Amino acid sequence: MRLKSRLLWPIPIILSSSKEEADNIKEGEQAALVSDGDIMGVMLVEEKYTYDKKLEARQVFGTADPNHPGVAKIYEQGEVYLAGPVKVFSEGGYPERFPEFARPAETRAIFADKGWTTIAAFQTRNPMHRSHEYLTKIALEVCDGLLIHPIVGKLKAGDIPAEVRMECYDVLLDNYYPRDRVVLKVYPMEMRYGGPREAVLHAIIRQNFGCSHLIVGRDHAGVGNYYGPFDAQDIFDRLAPEDLYIQPLKLDATFWCNRCGSMA
Repeated sequence: MRLKSRLLWPIPIILSSSKEEADNIKEGEQAALVSDGDIMGVMLVEEKYTYDKKLEARQVFGTADPNHPGVAKIYEQGEVYLAGPVKVFSEGGYPERFPEFARPAETRAIFADKGWTTIAAFQTRNPMHRSHEYLTKIALEVCDGLLIHPIVGKLKAGDIPAEVRMECYDVLLDNYYPRDRVVLKVYPMEMRYGGPREAVLHAIIRQNFGCSHLIVGRDHAGVGNYYGPFDAQDIFDRLAPEDLYIQPLKLDATFWCNRCGSMA
């Protein structure tokens, strides 16, 4: 779960190509990174190598089952990885598509302007329901502010479109939260459904955005029955204190209590 430098990095971010494509690219050459016909950036190719798809799937996701969406993505990839420094030309249209788009320097400036020193991040890819509301309000009891940071990148089939979710978040924040203590921003990341390892990746990302805590609830970043309900919390106990500045807010499963007439 570490790079060669020993830096904590739980899920590899890679660029695959077919063998035919890779054969036409020499090490030391530049390769255009294209999406839907648009050049998003350029990689200076320093290395080309093959890899064991099943081994990577087991190491990253804990399973080689092709029904796992993260594993399926590995199996669908090309058989050669390209590696090297990348120069980015485009942010994929997300700043234009979402007014709530913000870069790490921008969220850090917002938090500083508000005078917040402790900020809890809430990762979500769905509309927020009553349990989510309950968890985030617990976080507001122990932190100065809350960053609601939904994923608006590629999701899996059947997930609710980002634009619909944004309308839901706005209604919720305008009517059920102390608006001056909550910031809503989006993050264009592709979900991998990697359970515990993805929880660590989410923590690293939110640390970069200036957060001090990440809310980690039941089955964070999980899918199906591949992970235990609290595996994503337990993985943080196996990290060294110096690995992360951000801390997990480990919260139990929530439910509606008929006797209390409220969430519990």
